[in-house]
Amino acid sequence: MSKWIKVCQLNDIYPATGVCALVEDKQVAIFRPRADEQVYALNNMDPFARMNVLSRGVICEHKAQLWVASPLKKQRFNLVDGSCMDNSEVSVEAYKARVTNGFVEVHL
Repeated sequence: MSKWIKVCQLNDIYPATGVCALVEDKQVAIFRPRADEQVYALNNMDPFARMNVLSRGVICEHKAQLWVASPLKKQRFNLVDGSCMDNSEVSVEAYKARVTNGFVEVHL
């Protein structure tokens, strides 16, 4: 049975940054692009570098969509669906994320 899992307080994530959380044995990168309550969650594994680093990436906007650029090889991944801008054959797993009563929750 799938469920929403409380990860951290929203204020633990500075706007325009990401953090990594261990959620049910998965490293999940959680991003807060702006100062509002919108959050996104992706698998933290960079499929090109094969390292868990996406949470340290730079959030950017391209054609009204939000992306994170890997800090290692710079490929960009869509925060909504995990697709890769630089290689359509590669993607990372995207998870549902929300804020409830000031807490970030992730649905795997």
